[in-house]
Amino acid sequence: MNFSSKHIESAVNAFATLPGIGKKTALRLVLHLTQQPEEVAAQFAEAIVSMRKNIRQCERCYNLSDDRLCNICADKRREEGTICVVESIRDVMAIEDTGQYRGLYHVLGGVISPIEGVGPEDLTIDPLLERIEKDEVKELIMAISPTIEGDTTTFYISKKLEGKEVQVSTIARGVSFGGELEYADELTLGRSIVARQPYHK
Repeated sequence: MNFSSKHIESAVNAFATLPGIGKKTALRLVLHLTQQPEEVAAQFAEAIVSMRKNIRQCERCYNLSDDRLCNICADKRREEGTICVVESIRDVMAIEDTGQYRGLYHVLGGVISPIEGVGPEDLTIDPLLERIEKDEVKELIMAISPTIEGDTTTFYISKKLEGKEVQVSTIARGVSFGGELEYADELTLGRSIVARQPYHK
């Protein structure tokens, strides 16, 4: 791809580092910005810098937040006795979009995957276990993508909870095995949460 401007080339290369953005899409975005008033581009850049500078992890559930606690954890109307365990922040957004769940969340930051060198110590499993003890959690919903790694993670956490008075549920298999949770449609995902099942090891 030939560029008439080093500035355009630099901007295209920057956009192309984003997931799902190829060089052609990056070029289209950059050319769009060149046709906007300078203040629009400045606002765009400022929003990204501000987001990266000020965003933080919720101290309780590891969701992204502006404050010490995210808006979900800070909402007193949520059911505090129920925690939905997910792999990523995108899964929180996907489940919230269904409007079917009113409990709290815990973001693991991935799943156990020995092949990729990800062990329990690399995830937020220990803080989750501490939350369960401290907050007297009654139910844990394992809303993890139905893959081998996801099932391994669910099994590991359930073993850690043996002997404790916590019900472990998994989302119904309306979500296909091997599928990514964030790509399930809202209706299927919402029904999977509502029709969750006790987890049997």
